Amino acid sequence: MKILVTGAKGFVGKNLIAELKNRKYTDILEFTRETDQSLLDEYCKDADFVFHLAGVNRPKDQSEFMDGNLGFTSTLLEMLKRYQNTCPILISSSTQAELDNLYGISKKAGEDLLFEYSKETGAKVFVYRFPNVFGKWCRPNYNSAVATFCHNVAHEFPINVNDPSVVMNLVYIDDVVEELISALNGKANVVEDFCEVPVVHEITLGEIVNLIYSFKKSRIERSIPDMSNSFTKKLYSTYLSYLPEDQFSYDLKMNVDQRGSFTEFIKTPDRGQVSVNISKPGITKGNHWHHTKNEKFLVVSGTGVIRFRKIGTEEIIEYFVSGDKIEVVDIPTGYTHNIENLGETDMVTIMWANEYFDPEKPDTYFLEV
Repeated sequence: MKILVTGAKGFVGKNLIAELKNRKYTDILEFTRETDQSLLDEYCKDADFVFHLAGVNRPKDQSEFMDGNLGFTSTLLEMLKRYQNTCPILISSSTQAELDNLYGISKKAGEDLLFEYSKETGAKVFVYRFPNVFGKWCRPNYNSAVATFCHNVAHEFPINVNDPSVVMNLVYIDDVVEELISALNGKANVVEDFCEVPVVHEITLGEIVNLIYSFKKSRIERSIPDMSNSFTKKLYSTYLSYLPEDQFSYDLKMNVDQRGSFTEFIKTPDRGQVSVNISKPGITKGNHWHHTKNEKFLVVSGTGVIRFRKIGTEEIIEYFVSGDKIEVVDIPTGYTHNIENLGETDMVTIMWANEYFDPEKPDTYFLEV
């Protein structure tokens, strides 16, 4: 199948083409402003499906709206008609097509032209009126507030929000791409004459900004956002894509002594805490028990033993652990426990606790195993 994508280097085009290639679509005809115009003729002759994503939304001159959003669409359709190519064609429009502004008027004109083309030729058409689209590879300081906010906060530049109460309707680029590929496969989400991305997020500008600032702060607090919220999860992924390339990493506070080190990695309010424990050869750590706090130990390097003794009894239970055999050991409540490095190299243990450490209520009681 030969797939023509206009606007191939744009935000949606880049993401769509990347995923088409992931799904083994290899015959993709990419058309951009830089492409030799003569190739469009050839592409229109050969295409089995057209994603018409090219358009103008931030022109230097207002006349470019009609030239880019109507004129080029007209050229594309005329070329398809020249070769009697009635392959399906999908166009990316905008919710602004319902508004009385030059951009909206030009997008509406492009829609109408496509519907007329469908009536004339019998070709199947898909018209998507996208709201604000956000995600990786979107150009900041252009036409996306989310891209601008993510870029500026990540780079410690100021942002300007005139009215935090303004409600945004947003669609995530991966959801958009999934829907476009569904249309390619004959499964478009059609609502009356138009097609829609099934998942639209409604949120205020103020809430978006607060979330983005919380993402930046999470590095300091060693926390992660609430990934059970689908919008937060998508926005966090978007934010990370705007990090400066020399700032992908960040330091953690290592608590170091002669026994080794203990470093908190991730803290969450509802999913507990993950830490990294390093024990020197011959060192035993622990010898305490908990009422409610419970843990999971995972030795990923070195060899050792985890010992348990139920409070009020004398029997000692031993679990021998090694990075050569990855296994999780649960640390039940009511058992005093320790972990000893039996090897000749440092032993590294990933430790999860069901709650992050609270020095005011540590729920940790010293008792030798």
